[in-house]
Amino acid sequence: MLEAKKLTKIYGDYVALNDLDLSVKAGEIFALLGQNGAGKTTTINLFLGFLKPSSGEAYINGISVADYPQEIKNHLAYIPETVLLYPNLTGRENLEYFSALAGFDYNKQQLGELLASAGLQHQAFDQRLAGYSKGMRQKVGIAIAIAKQAKVLLLDEPTSGLDPKASNDFSEIISTLSKNGTAILMATHDIFRAKEVATHIGIMKQGNLQAVVKSSDISANELESLYLRTV
Repeated sequence: MLEAKKLTKIYGDYVALNDLDLSVKAGEIFALLGQNGAGKTTTINLFLGFLKPSSGEAYINGISVADYPQEIKNHLAYIPETVLLYPNLTGRENLEYFSALAGFDYNKQQLGELLASAGLQHQAFDQRLAGYSKGMRQKVGIAIAIAKQAKVLLLDEPTSGLDPKASNDFSEIISTLSKNGTAILMATHDIFRAKEVATHIGIMKQGNLQAVVKSSDISANELESLYLRTV
């Protein structure tokens, strides 16, 4: 569903991403770990088409991101660290607007069901986003991804700033999405959350993918030790 082949991004003499080879299949959650500047967000932005690669290719559902930047948007959803929604609209209204942009027409009941499936409390459906917590905004973002029927979900530091309960809720929701066949690529600093939710974990340093492990093959302590040795 999501693939990078020798994907590279260079700014002058600075190599932000170097020859990345990466594959995330349907139902997999791939967590990218690394310090700031390691290349995690650059990778996400190249898959989104926000950046043009210096060389190599990024593919979403077999489609070249560089060649078909508009078409790939039909297959993916993106949740950044800070979800950008309209604060003067309610959760239901935001969902209705963004799903309509993607070509979907849901009635009021269906919109509520989508918000509920993303874990948002019923009483918040018709409250303005200005009064939402970060975790609640994240859930509206997930509801939009579900409404779009996205096959690929890209997440950039999705649990940053969330309290433990909101972070756990988020992990449970994306685990459910992966079980339903969504391919998920997540950039994060949270080693233990990555171990808990991801099927595969990659550790990046200075634009290079230094190590890739299956989460089932490594304990949380072993992952922490590997991370500290690598970065």
